[in-house]
Amino acid sequence: MSLLKSLFGTKPSQPQPPAENAKKPVGGGPKKKTKRRQPKPAPEDFAPLGEDFKTLELPEKLNLAIRKLNFSACTPIQKEVLPHSLDGEDIIAQAQTGTGKTAAFLISIITYHLENPEIEPRPPGTPFALIIAPTRELVMQIASDAALLTEFSDIRVMAVVGGIDYEKQKTQLEKPVEVIVATPGRLLDFCRSGVIQLKQVEMLVIDEADRMLNMGFIPDVKAIVQRTPKKDKRQTQLYSATFSDDIKRLAQSWTLDPVRVEIAPEQVAVSSVEQMIYFTSENEKFTVLCNLISQQTQSKVIIFVNRRDETRRLEEKLYRQGFKTGLLTGEVAQRKRIKTLDDFKSGAIQVLVATDVAGRGIHVDNISHVVNYNLPEDPEDYVHRIGRTGRAGALGISISLVCESDAFMMPSIEELLGESLNFTYPPDELLARLPAPTRARRDQDLIKKDPKKPPRRRR
Repeated sequence: MSLLKSLFGTKPSQPQPPAENAKKPVGGGPKKKTKRRQPKPAPEDFAPLGEDFKTLELPEKLNLAIRKLNFSACTPIQKEVLPHSLDGEDIIAQAQTGTGKTAAFLISIITYHLENPEIEPRPPGTPFALIIAPTRELVMQIASDAALLTEFSDIRVMAVVGGIDYEKQKTQLEKPVEVIVATPGRLLDFCRSGVIQLKQVEMLVIDEADRMLNMGFIPDVKAIVQRTPKKDKRQTQLYSATFSDDIKRLAQSWTLDPVRVEIAPEQVAVSSVEQMIYFTSENEKFTVLCNLISQQTQSKVIIFVNRRDETRRLEEKLYRQGFKTGLLTGEVAQRKRIKTLDDFKSGAIQVLVATDVAGRGIHVDNISHVVNYNLPEDPEDYVHRIGRTGRAGALGISISLVCESDAFMMPSIEELLGESLNFTYPPDELLARLPAPTRARRDQDLIKKDPKKPPRRRR
């Protein structure tokens, strides 16, 4: 550890009489103690570089970040992708969140920039690398990961997403930026207004292409790709959890002689997750859920619901039962979503009720339980949901509450997983009668804080 500097050899100052016109200090008593700042770890304190990363011969500034993050070994997709992407080859990879793919393409981007320094600064809004992802949460997570990996480099990374003030982002883009991570819609807005120019993009990453297709973003992505240099003038990496015929055609049109990599998603996603299936009636679900959460007082729990309106109602009911809850859906304002995620990470919120907007791209440490209040209609979403727990070598638990209307979705989920899942009935303690709600509705709470503000009335 770096040593704190010691102060010796100075004589204590002698007390001086106060000047005649000096003002008396306000307040008395001992001064408030301030926390002593802990010394920042020095490079010699970082973990040694793993053999996998040594063989890649990455730039030293990047190695420092990898050591500080304690990446001891490459994940399977990193082992498959990096030797080719570092050589400038195009990549088409089948992989999902939780496999380490984000670090794979970020390491390629950072290495290229450090090994090919630019002679002159780039004009504002002209990145050399562009990463496109389908959701705001995933974009923010990728940008956060990039900030960690570029800590010792001079690479500026910026997230460009909807739901955040347009003019504020426009002002930020008036400075040079090397890497832009963006959702398609807001990126295209800036491109059409001339704020962002993509003619100098040398590295293009399209993440979760299947999700973009399902969300209807492909026309926007096509318009964005057309603004970048031709595929023989740029390096392109495309990642997708699944490869439909449509995705294959798009991948072929956007890449040049790509290296194809496939990582089996079901094994990577659920190997560290214990899956439990409780067969309940629709009326029992809420009771079982509350008793489950009550047993996990020190845990972080994500509850997935299929529809926004159901998500709002469930979160409100859990709040009234006294749980520290948060809501995450596509209709929640971006600033509120960021605050909710920060509170969930810090533990201020224990229970996060979400639609599948949080199913991909949300990386929160130590999520102990994922609960499927409804089974998703798309079996891929089941894999992504339960992949929010059991990350980074930790063990996690997935609990699905399955009633008759959910049961018909099980065969396709089991087919994707390649295994049969065992049903069981919830034990008696999970069916115990719930206490009466301990909180009033949120609008009643608002009245206490602001008596002049009337409550919202139901129509």
